[in-house]
Amino acid sequence: MSEPVAPAAPDSPDVDPRLLEILVCPVTHGPLEYDRAKAELVSRGARLAYPIRDGVPIMLPEEARELGDGE
Repeated sequence: MSEPVAPAAPDSPDVDPRLLEILVCPVTHGPLEYDRAKAELVSRGARLAYPIRDGVPIMLPEEARELGDGE
């Protein structure tokens, strides 16, 4: 059974949980973490955060934000 999905922040549409289960980082092919507050998918291995715009993950490395030291 899948975990319940909490409501998204009002300014960021929710992402389909089934989509989150199958997406991987295009750089490392490793897992991604969903940061609902920042509307990003985070790849710890690549140290990149991929934006989610209008509910659609933008999985292009050139569109990703590099993670800072504290992230």
